[in-house]
Amino acid sequence: MSSPWVQASAPGRVNLIGEHTDYNGGFVLPTAIPQRTWATLRVRADRDVSVVSEQASAPGHYTLGSEQRRGDWLDYVQGLTWALANDGADLKSGFELRLTSDVPLGAGLSSSASLEIAVLRAIRQAFDLPQADDVRLAQLGQIAENEFVGARCGIMDQMAASLADTTTALFLDTRSLTSRRVALPAQADLVVIHSGVSHGLAGGEYNTRRGECERAAAQLGVPQLRDLTAADMPRLDALQEPLGRRARHVLSEDERVLHAVAALEAADLARLGELFYQSHRSMRDDFEVSVPEVDLLVELGQADADVYGARLTGGGFGGSVVMLARQGMGGPTARRIAETYAAQSGRQPKVLVPPPQT
Repeated sequence: MSSPWVQASAPGRVNLIGEHTDYNGGFVLPTAIPQRTWATLRVRADRDVSVVSEQASAPGHYTLGSEQRRGDWLDYVQGLTWALANDGADLKSGFELRLTSDVPLGAGLSSSASLEIAVLRAIRQAFDLPQADDVRLAQLGQIAENEFVGARCGIMDQMAASLADTTTALFLDTRSLTSRRVALPAQADLVVIHSGVSHGLAGGEYNTRRGECERAAAQLGVPQLRDLTAADMPRLDALQEPLGRRARHVLSEDERVLHAVAALEAADLARLGELFYQSHRSMRDDFEVSVPEVDLLVELGQADADVYGARLTGGGFGGSVVMLARQGMGGPTARRIAETYAAQSGRQPKVLVPPPQT
């Protein structure tokens, strides 16, 4: 008699503010989006793992204990069983896995973390791993992505996929992993528009930025850039370029997260919107992770009377923008901006939040 199928899912995320701060030990403020990844899993009698993804042209296969990096999508699953084994989990047998997702790839919305947490939740259920709580699942997903896949991401994406929901923002200290939920303002609509320019975090630029931050911290004599305070800002000018600007972004972005939480709690949307614009300028000029198409979307948002604020969200080098629009105006505003952007850029944007009404 064959084992029963189990199913689990996890959402993508949009980061409201706090970009490139997580691998520096700082603060982030993501929220979940409606799009999710679904993992349907059945335990096998042997040690083989068979994976079918609707987004892949061919299935993937490997054997537990023989995981080897291939440089393709299957590495995200292999990395998880590799990380579980290193964590002391004995899966005893392989499994069949089916993956479906409507979290867009390359949009800066954590499609990989959504997959990782969905698969880990399915494995936890099928193999009865009660010791793997939601925070531990996030840590295992990050280990898989850092050490097996080769993308040196921080832990925000996995924590958001594991803990966040669509009605609150997750205020997370990425050093202590303590978090609390902050209600999203009822007076505003969340808007997410994909620029049509895809990115890949396993590529060199993201890892380069992390290395620059680590070098800046070492030269400043602190364990992580999180340990800097506003009083340290003058010291950044002594760093060689571009390390000073990289550190300035992280230091100021951490402060912006704290101000954004206060603005959310006070329902001060004008202040929150200005923090969005400050964050985008910092990412564009100091951290240099934006692209002209994303800048154009932010400029169109800033020119729109129904938008409080707009910024690049995610790791950068393409991807999506997040905006706050007036209550009830999210859909019309997003469509209006997307149409203007398409005409001016020649790109095909996609409005992801609010989801198109069927």
